[in-house]
Amino acid sequence: MPRISAATVAEHRAKQERLLLDAAHELLEETGDVTSMRAVSERTGLARSSVYNYFDSREALLAALISDVFPKWTERVTGAMDAVETPGDRILAYAVENVRLVQEGAHAVASALAALSPGEALDEQASRMHRAIQAPLSATLVELGVPDPEGVSELINAMVHASTRLLEAGHSLDAVCANLETVIAPMARDLEAAGAAAR
Repeated sequence: MPRISAATVAEHRAKQERLLLDAAHELLEETGDVTSMRAVSERTGLARSSVYNYFDSREALLAALISDVFPKWTERVTGAMDAVETPGDRILAYAVENVRLVQEGAHAVASALAALSPGEALDEQASRMHRAIQAPLSATLVELGVPDPEGVSELINAMVHASTRLLEAGHSLDAVCANLETVIAPMARDLEAAGAAAR
């Protein structure tokens, strides 16, 4: 039986899985490409065979990365939206926090996983996570009485994606967030006014 570095076997396994996920995440951020099991083993110092004891394939590792990254992304975005008072401010907070996460490198994982498309099961898992991230925005638009909340949500996300491209092209985070505010803040105020008039 291999030596364990925790009080219990379960704790040891969780610690090793965390080590492997962190290494895979770092490699994705550094290279922008889906990492290999060999690269993960080299980064962690674990034997390649040991890596397969925790994740039996690259697809399994990627599925675990999706489960690890996207809920944290959702938590950050939801927290930023909850920290402001008005529905209009929540719309802007949604966009800005997504861009901040991109700047911090979380987007590298999402982009690499989306580009890989390894199979229907993984694709569906990623789609569920994306829907979870967008859910608070859609709920805010529903609260404002927007006739097509899903369509407007897609337009706002298109602005987030455009902002991501600006970051990748070398624009500063402050400049990109200022651009988002220039476009989204007036729109959000108009939506608030329309919602208030309809009530």
